[in-house]
Amino acid sequence: MRIFKSGVIRALTATVAVGLIATGCASERDDDSNASAKDTFVFAGAGDPKSLDPALATDGETFRVTRQAFEALIEHEPGGSDLVGGLAEKWESNPEGTVWTFNLRKNVKFHDGEAFNAEAVCANYNFWFNWKGTYQSSALSYYWQAIMGGFAKNQDKETAKANFKSCTAKDENTAVIEVNEATANLPGGFSLQALAIHSPKALERYKKDDVSAKGDAITYPKYSQEAGALAGTGPYKYAKWNKGNKEVTLERFDDYWGEKAKVKNLVFRTISTEEGRRQALQAGDIDGYDLVAPADAKTLAKEGYQVPSRDVFNIFYLGFTQDHHKALEKKEVRQALAHAIDRDNIVKTQLPAGGVKATQFMPDTVAGYSDKVTTYDYDTNKAKDLLKEAGEEKLKIDFCYPTEVTRPYMPAPQDIFELLKADLEKVGITVTPKAMKWNPDYSDTTQNGGCSLYLLGWTGDFNDGYNFIGTWFAGYDKQWGFKDKKVFDALKAASAEPDAAKRVDLYKAANEIVMDYLPGVPISSSPPAIAFAKNVNPPKVSPLTQENFAEVSFK
Repeated sequence: MRIFKSGVIRALTATVAVGLIATGCASERDDDSNASAKDTFVFAGAGDPKSLDPALATDGETFRVTRQAFEALIEHEPGGSDLVGGLAEKWESNPEGTVWTFNLRKNVKFHDGEAFNAEAVCANYNFWFNWKGTYQSSALSYYWQAIMGGFAKNQDKETAKANFKSCTAKDENTAVIEVNEATANLPGGFSLQALAIHSPKALERYKKDDVSAKGDAITYPKYSQEAGALAGTGPYKYAKWNKGNKEVTLERFDDYWGEKAKVKNLVFRTISTEEGRRQALQAGDIDGYDLVAPADAKTLAKEGYQVPSRDVFNIFYLGFTQDHHKALEKKEVRQALAHAIDRDNIVKTQLPAGGVKATQFMPDTVAGYSDKVTTYDYDTNKAKDLLKEAGEEKLKIDFCYPTEVTRPYMPAPQDIFELLKADLEKVGITVTPKAMKWNPDYSDTTQNGGCSLYLLGWTGDFNDGYNFIGTWFAGYDKQWGFKDKKVFDALKAASAEPDAAKRVDLYKAANEIVMDYLPGVPISSSPPAIAFAKNVNPPKVSPLTQENFAEVSFK
């Protein structure tokens, strides 16, 4: 998942041991005792987090973990996409949408004991604005750039001009953030995990570590890999990241300003396969997991497990990087690829009930969806004719796909890849497969334009059309590797429009322009399921995949 929102984006055997202890203690109590000795909740994700610092992340597996420890100025209502107060109780903007004033919560402390106030807010925004070197790469600062543009001193001519202007601590509990131009990304962008607030004391620690890159590979700064180095304000604080066991452990923050977490310890464990996660739940090794395989959802429900589905709020697509393969610069080739893909087959065989074929780069649940876009039906003969017209009848192309991961929009990456590869081969295209581990290899490589074809998707960060199409197509992006003034101008016009109703019409027009240009192929949207053990009182499930695990308790 990468970006923003206006109705936006909020282990191993140790657990078995805890379960045994809990059982033993319970047997020694009177039968009328309602207390539970189980104090650790274990949840399995499909991939490893990249970093414990959300500012350096773009993916849902990382944000699932960081969201429990860090909070943004604005959050989303539990289980929904409407914006509500976070670290700011109230917020407002001037009529032009360029000055945003936040009335902050009082008596909030960071995990390291530092006080939260307006100066802390500005310390964070100024810290990000002044990033240098590799921190300015889109693989690391994607969300900052998507919401606030560039930096105090851009080091790459392709980096957008900074839209962030200043942050001022008007008084202890009032922060004022100014931008140069109104944007559809605000106020939704203020709710992003990537813009969650850190302790100023911790920020000083961060400055001691640099980040490095070799080719497409990023070596993350040391602090971002150490649980003890970071400090947020969330209901949980980091305790340990055991990379060997693929576990991040958090513990309840007893000085939390709001309602305290109901379970003392929270463990996120990586289990890369759908089957492995299901078996771990059935064995009692974990208490819940995400991205339930469509076939497993019915099985688990029949066995008495809780398997709620989220509302549809995502898009899955086949991406093209034109800079990486010159043939993709030919519109006929892009159209041929679109006609070669049997998307109905993918929806029918790979997605859960409720999955639908996509016609554009946003689901129909988002305002701005258009019924008038150019469509590309499955037609192998037309695909062959277009390749011939382009002089690319013997096209050879690399195709990247991720391993050791399942995504909300992409239940089984390798299975889907094999179907798409077979479709492309039917029209005479020679495909070179390139399998990569999701974190950090695949996500970093695709974001830096290292694949000709690739599979990715997006779960919306907030409920605004720009959070989808503006995420990719408002300007040059290495991931897509193209420049088209008509596309870019259409998104810029929509972003700059302060009237919400007029902006929706501009999104519709932009969708039509994007699908005529065809920078990639939108494949599908689907409702991802999440599963919990029978003895769990689960959190409210979120269409944004922003579950708050402080809500979890045991029955």
